[in-house]
Parts: sequence; structure tokens; C-alpha cells
Amino acid sequence: MAKITVQNTPITVLNIEEQDYISLTDMATAKDGDSRAADVIKNWIRNRYTIEFLGTWELIHNPNFKVVEFDHFRMSAGLPSFVLSASEWIERTGAIGLVVKKGRYGGTYAHKDIAFEFGSAISVPFKLYLIEEFQRLKAEEHRLIGWSAKRELSKINYRIHTDAIKQNLIPAEVTKAQASIIYANEADVLNVAMFGMTAKQWREANPDLKGNIRDYASVNELICLSNMESLNAVFIEQGLPQSERLIKLNQIAIHQMRVLESGEEDRKLLK
Repeated sequence: MAKITVQNTPITVLNIEEQDYISLTDMATAKDGDSRAADVIKNWIRNRYTIEFLGTWELIHNPNFKVVEFDHFRMSAGLPSFVLSASEWIERTGAIGLVVKKGRYGGTYAHKDIAFEFGSAISVPFKLYLIEEFQRLKAEEHRLIGWSAKRELSKINYRIHTDAIKQNLIPAEVTKAQASIIYANEADVLNVAMFGMTAKQWREANPDLKGNIRDYASVNELICLSNMESLNAVFIEQGLPQSERLIKLNQIAIHQMRVLESGEEDRKLLK
């Protein structure tokens, strides 16, 4: 679940079977308030154009859509006596574009394509702001997914790194406490090479921040750090002393960050 704010109205967005559904109930609230939201949706659904739009969307996306029932509603739409709720539309036609949920996040939800169309029933400016805020939400989600993927890559290479330490640097029969000191020292080799400080120095310099130095790294820094973990594992297996590895890794970090940051600037220029 996510929230976007459109013209001071909080709008809920749910992910249902890998598709984004936006709350029509929240959107309708922006037009006539909570007490009238259900009526706004019902009045919209009973419109002939809406029935045509919903049915066409289902024909494109839903192989199990009941066309006969759709034709019945299409023939009746627009008559003064015609009334249709979202629940009845879903039940009679097997529609998937609308979803009615109960409970904490209850209400009527619509696939984003349909929700954008419903936005026109609120107002044209509302629809445009809705699309803009939804696109902003998706851009932020993609950014976080990219950051998370790089963080996971860093974790995988960290396991390779710690295995190299275990096989080559930890003497036999040491205690767990002694082993952890060696692991921490090697982690700080990477921290100093990449960030110019140890984990302890970072904590002392940032007492109000939670987590560790890597939690506040940029995506480019995480990419570089991931590469350095793999390289340090190779250097360890080659028997290079720690002081020599630190110098090599620092030089690599400087070079790779220059390349990565210049790539960011090139992408900005292309935009």
C-alpha cells in the first residue's frame, strides 16, 4: 500500500497481483466528501460512456469477461431506471478492473487506467494532478528498487569477502570474539578505502544517525563497494598484506567513483 496526495486529498494505491489499483472512494471524497463518495462512484458507473469504457478495458485485459452480461448493461445504461454498483458489475461480468475491498483499507479500487478516467468525473485539474503524483510515486519506487538491488549485491559480495577472510586470515582455534575482530578490521579496510573512515569513526561523527555508514551510501558508492569486496577477496587469497591492499583498494575506489559519477553527469546532460 502507498499513499499519494492530490489537491490535499490522500489517495490510497494498492498493489493487487502486480498491478496498481487506486482508491476511487478516496478520489470521490475530494468531490463531495466522505458521505457522498459512494453516490459519486455509482453515478459514474451508470453512465453509458463509463459502461463502454469499462467493458472495452475488460475485453482487452480479461479473457474471462462475460460479454453477454456486458451487453445487457450497455443496453440499459443511460435509462432513468438504470442503477449499477461496482460490486454488481464485478459479480455479474467477472470484471477485474474494479475491486471492492472491506476492512482497514476498504472501498472501491480501480486499475490505474480506469482510475485516471474516473478522475475526469472529479475535475480535469484533479485528473492531471493525480497522473502527475502517481508517476512521481512510481519513479520513487523504481529508485528504491534500484538502491535495494545494489544493497543486495553488496551483501552477496560481502559473503564472498568474509569467506576469503575465514579461509586465509583467521588462524585455527581462535575464539569467536577474536575472529570477529579480524572480520571487523577487514570491513574497516573497505570503509577507509571507500569513505575515508572506520565504522567507529563514522558513529562518533554521527551520533544521531541510526544504522551504519553503508546505510547512508549512495547507489554509486554501493556499486563501488561491492566491486571492492570482490577484489579484496582476491587480494587476500593472493596473500597481499593489509596495508598494501588498503592502498590498492583506495586507488580503485577513486577511479571507479570518477567513472560512475561522470556517467551520472552524462545521463543528466542527455535528459
